[in-house]
Amino acid sequence: MGNHLSLLGQSFPSESKFHVDHIPDLTGKVMIVTGANTGIGKETAKALLNHNAKVYIAARSQEKAEVAIKDLKNSTGKEALFLKLDLADLKSVKASAEEYLSKETTLDVLFNSAGVMFPPKEWLTVDGYDLQFGTNVLGHFYFTKLLLPTLIATAKSAPDGKARVITTSSSAHILKGLTFTAFEDGPARGKMSTTDLYGQSKTGNVVQAFELARRYSSEGIVSIPLNPGNIKTDLARHMPSFLRGILNLFLYDVEHGALTQLYAGTAPEAVELNGKYLVPWARVGPTRKDARDPKVGEALWEWLEEQVKDI
Repeated sequence: MGNHLSLLGQSFPSESKFHVDHIPDLTGKVMIVTGANTGIGKETAKALLNHNAKVYIAARSQEKAEVAIKDLKNSTGKEALFLKLDLADLKSVKASAEEYLSKETTLDVLFNSAGVMFPPKEWLTVDGYDLQFGTNVLGHFYFTKLLLPTLIATAKSAPDGKARVITTSSSAHILKGLTFTAFEDGPARGKMSTTDLYGQSKTGNVVQAFELARRYSSEGIVSIPLNPGNIKTDLARHMPSFLRGILNLFLYDVEHGALTQLYAGTAPEAVELNGKYLVPWARVGPTRKDARDPKVGEALWEWLEEQVKDI
């Protein structure tokens, strides 16, 4: 019952005490926002640009990203940069990180904001993983792993001694824990619905972010997973249109959707929230008990490391 009550509070939160005009000046800061060609990611990039950050939009489609970059230039007067990233293809993830590192020597904040929700069940990643888990969790894990040395080096020279990794999860993580045998195609995955698979991937986001916090806090890494709220974006494009129409009545706009991750990624006081789970709007909230279990975190981390060791 407690989980359901807390979910209700997250679905209809009180007014935010944090607003985009509270973001400090970000001049000299370099940030990556995955999936920033649309939705919450794009709104996040907009606020960062408005506060003078150098922002890379990491997205699969250059065409869509260039449209977003032009749109952002019109609204902010600042130019975001495109970084090609296909999270559903581990070789692409590696190439993306290498491309970034050929251009930059620092990284202050990595926003792992991209995601897929409820795609057709037969869709898999290039490497044969469940599309939702492979994109939302494994792809982001590998991208973060490859950029971690740069994040750590940036933290060492930062005034507050910190660099941040902000991971966008969802209230849907409450729906399903981790079934390791369902991360790839097979009988266990076959028994799960696309909703279950989505919930599992969002739990994976939280578990992985908490484990990152445990392993790297001593090196200046602040890792914060969060629920951005129930937001109207094209993430729901795979849902039946009638269901989407009903759902839209209860959804908030993308400006609200970006608030919690902007707080996590930019507010000076948020460096104290390493390993905390944030909920709308910009406050610490509850998460699944098993998501906080260090044994689950260690097991997932080891599985993820095993998948990317020979890429």
